[in-house]
Amino acid sequence: MAHPFPSPEHGAVLAEVRMVRRAGIVGLRSLSTPELSRIVERGGPGGTATGPATVEQLLRTAVEGVGGGTLQTAAEYSLGLAGGTRDWPAADRRRRAAQVYGVSVERFRKYHELMVLGQVTERILLIAAGPTAPASGQGPAAGLAASHRALRPLVHGRRAVLMTHIHSVDLLRDIDVVVSPSNTYFELPAPFKSSVAATLRRAGARKDPTGGLVEDHVHDELRGWAARHGMPGRAALPGTVAATSAGVLGEQGIRRIYHAAVAVPRTDSNDYDVRPAVVTRAVAAAFALLARESAGQDPPLRSTCLPLLGAGRGGLSPRESFGALWPAVEAELARGAPWEVHLVVRRHAVADLVERLLTATGGADAAVEGRPR
Repeated sequence: MAHPFPSPEHGAVLAEVRMVRRAGIVGLRSLSTPELSRIVERGGPGGTATGPATVEQLLRTAVEGVGGGTLQTAAEYSLGLAGGTRDWPAADRRRRAAQVYGVSVERFRKYHELMVLGQVTERILLIAAGPTAPASGQGPAAGLAASHRALRPLVHGRRAVLMTHIHSVDLLRDIDVVVSPSNTYFELPAPFKSSVAATLRRAGARKDPTGGLVEDHVHDELRGWAARHGMPGRAALPGTVAATSAGVLGEQGIRRIYHAAVAVPRTDSNDYDVRPAVVTRAVAAAFALLARESAGQDPPLRSTCLPLLGAGRGGLSPRESFGALWPAVEAELARGAPWEVHLVVRRHAVADLVERLLTATGGADAAVEGRPR
């Protein structure tokens, strides 16, 4: 008779999360994390998926579940989950997390850090409280849901493939072009921000072993593009797309970043306006640029990944953003273009929404690869 899975205690789980914060992800192998390992063992296929790699996935899933913003960014830095921070010393990760909140390291240590790690712990406990692992062969367990889904929308009478990635954009691998939202001045946000553009800037930069900036590749190349096109101090037409390399992300197989000017800054404000029609125009422009650049690359460019442009600070809901970008994607797929099209979102709820929107119009199969039914 199987013994029931005892509910983990908040204090015990929090203590292990704080241990990971001190050691970093690279130190997981040397840590004793019985509570986190039990949660993973219960959730893994066959109930045996223990070890550092799966504890790391549990932590990533929990951090993604806090809902984005400064909280998620600070959690990623604190635990060493942000791109390029796995081997950072604990002090450097704490310092960068404090910068996210704009407070001193000491203030962050005394207040914000406990709040951040406490929220991660709450998400872990929610995962642990989920249903038991599914039968063998059904896929990942609840709380450790697949981070990739292959949708098959019906486009003009034929099935296309649309791959959805449910994780931070800096975890993408082997995709030729990633589209990044930009404002019409092509000015990138500070690298410690949580947006897609800031994450790509941060991940594309070269750093020294202590995390110090050596080369800010994406930022510098985009400034160069703006200078060549007479852009400094002048706004581009909304929907314009600028291309740069992916900097250090090239080591992950990311070759190009297309910066789509979809956000129009409001005068005397920190806010932006994004219109759905501009998102549609920008996505179409990105595909046109992909077609122009592809043949000149060796090997030719074949795949592209889109975030939900304008969602978040741009003011569009995920539904509005997807509704704006899908017509341009559908047009490319309908004409038989050779591109592999990917989407990247941070939350499973948003991936569920995309699936529902396609399914509601008869545009997707009921079976979705990577997600148990």
